[in-house]
Amino acid sequence: MTKIYYKAGIVAVALLCSTLLWVHAETKNKQEALMEVAIVDNAATVQAESKVLVTYFTWPEPDGTDANTGASRVISNGRLYGNTEYIAHIISEATGGELFAIKTERTYPAPHKALIDAAKAEAEAKQHPKLTTHINNLKDYDIIFVGYPNWWYDMPMAIYSFFDEYDFSGKTIIPFVTSGGSRFSQSVETIAGMEKNAKVIKGPSVSARSVSEAKEYVVKWLEEQGLKK
Repeated sequence: MTKIYYKAGIVAVALLCSTLLWVHAETKNKQEALMEVAIVDNAATVQAESKVLVTYFTWPEPDGTDANTGASRVISNGRLYGNTEYIAHIISEATGGELFAIKTERTYPAPHKALIDAAKAEAEAKQHPKLTTHINNLKDYDIIFVGYPNWWYDMPMAIYSFFDEYDFSGKTIIPFVTSGGSRFSQSVETIAGMEKNAKVIKGPSVSARSVSEAKEYVVKWLEEQGLKK
């Protein structure tokens, strides 16, 4: 009799485990289905005549930082760019899109260690800095590129301020990122959550170490999406 109860117990546990695994799989499938609605991998449905705005938040290292090893700057044709700014210029040139710099009233410190420490403190406090630049004619644009560095496995708080300020319903948002290796982390999903009525397309991700050589890759990506003029 004891053996019968023991076997019945094993069967019950097995059934419970199977049920839990099925529920987990169904939940995961539903979550992935929702993500597919919010985020797409290409711009196949973007109209050829769409008007483009290329927005970006950047922070170049001060002079004295080695441009080859610094995490936030690149020099091209004798001009100093922040990494993200440089990629934004490439996208603007290739798409014909207008450039818009996202700037805040906060002045971030230098050198790089002080900058990332300040970024960490700002993120932990969830401080959304006040913006000092504003888009006055958002209705004129169909596609909005949004560029930023990856700070502490997330987008900078300035980008949160940016999405707080505007309603991108009906627009196509294309995030692009520069990073030390973390790529987008979960920032694209965060953007899709903040802008539920926009189409979000994951754009180019560029390593900070290869920004100066990234033009070919970025232009090829734009070409493949049908976004290059």
